[in-house]
Amino acid sequence: MRPSQTCTRCLTRLRPSEILLRPQSQFSRTLSSSALSGTQRNLKNGVLPSLQSKRTFLSMFGGKKDVQTSPLPSELASTSDHPVYEHTDGSRILLKPNNLFHPMDKSPSPSMRERAAAIKRTAYCPHPDHASSLQHVKFTCSDCGVPTYCSEEHWAADYENHILICDALREANEDDHDLRSGRAVNDPRSLRQVTRLLTYPITIASFLHELSPYNLRHRLTIEGLKSVSALRYTLHPPKTGGGKDMKGIRITPPPVRIFMLGARAESSLPREVWHQLTHMFPISTFHLVFIGPESLDGRSSELPVPDRTDSNPFGAIVERVSHNMKISTFVEHYHTLHATGTFAPFDPYFDCFVLFHPGLGHPGSAAEWENTLPKLLETKCPVLVTGYTENDMERDVNWINDKCKGEFDMLLEPGENRFKSLRWDINDADPTDLSQGNWGVWSFRGKRYEATRKDIEEV
Repeated sequence: MRPSQTCTRCLTRLRPSEILLRPQSQFSRTLSSSALSGTQRNLKNGVLPSLQSKRTFLSMFGGKKDVQTSPLPSELASTSDHPVYEHTDGSRILLKPNNLFHPMDKSPSPSMRERAAAIKRTAYCPHPDHASSLQHVKFTCSDCGVPTYCSEEHWAADYENHILICDALREANEDDHDLRSGRAVNDPRSLRQVTRLLTYPITIASFLHELSPYNLRHRLTIEGLKSVSALRYTLHPPKTGGGKDMKGIRITPPPVRIFMLGARAESSLPREVWHQLTHMFPISTFHLVFIGPESLDGRSSELPVPDRTDSNPFGAIVERVSHNMKISTFVEHYHTLHATGTFAPFDPYFDCFVLFHPGLGHPGSAAEWENTLPKLLETKCPVLVTGYTENDMERDVNWINDKCKGEFDMLLEPGENRFKSLRWDINDADPTDLSQGNWGVWSFRGKRYEATRKDIEEV
């Protein structure tokens, strides 16, 4: 029986009487405080609504499909309860829309079974008994289909904590299977898949566009208005002129450069996804620059890193997506490129930086950003930053405050991203850690000092 259909009284009968409850603070890092408090209230009343009902915004997104081109009889024979492949115009669909739920370790999709095995190798049982001795997860929850505990006994004993995220885990599991089904975008689940991709260009556009939802009444600061007004002046040029005769001649401004530092998944997105920026700014041109040691991890076989030569000292890869968009990729740290003046000079009317889930304050990556931060502040260009969760975003903001307090201006106050991914992502190293791509967004810039002239009276 699913958690959303089970009352607290029934759960008490299903699990042992000596239940050890985990502190709720461990779950607050994955779910927003408002959603968690509402869930707790409903749990006390014996009702746990689906987390899907808490989502009120739909955007678009898609992903890499894991569609089998030929049937796998041996695998299907071992999972006789699973639907067989269906032929649709020569292709094969893995699962039917009404049968997307499968335990990950028994999934008909090979990649899902591989992921379940990876979770069991890396994730640890969250039961309080393992506070001093860690033990890898082995048991797969029958309600969400995700490996979460080391044994069925610990799963049952800790079920009152697991129920808080069980629906979200099940939804993520079904979404992953749907992503591999080969179907089109025709229902809310497919729309969640679409938002997983388009959240990247749309998040940038939502900050730079003249019709942005962020204004002085909603999180945008005075300094932020100054910065985005400069960029909008370039991105929204006058529509007059530009004709074919001499009277219509108009000088074309340089492309707007968007530097994406620490690029990972965003650099391997289909170029059609990034090309959406040109549809939102049809009169402007763009130069997207992906920078980071992992910027080619998803495309290394497709685009091998070229040799470094005198004409291409950093082995840059340049792609011409269309007449109004160019993409460059540098497998290098930004502070190294900045020190050589590769991108200088910078202009607040044409340049901005974007950091998708940078982990500025994360203990594992903070040291890598310490050399980059001063270089970003020197440019005086806006820096747009996103975070996986509210806690992730707040940790980055606190790190910036600690490292350079008084040396930067806040342009966009930290808060939830209107164009976040609607799909839940599971952390394989900790399945209880749920997040949404680009959940939060904020922006800062190196402080600009206004110079004033003071006449000195001659003695």
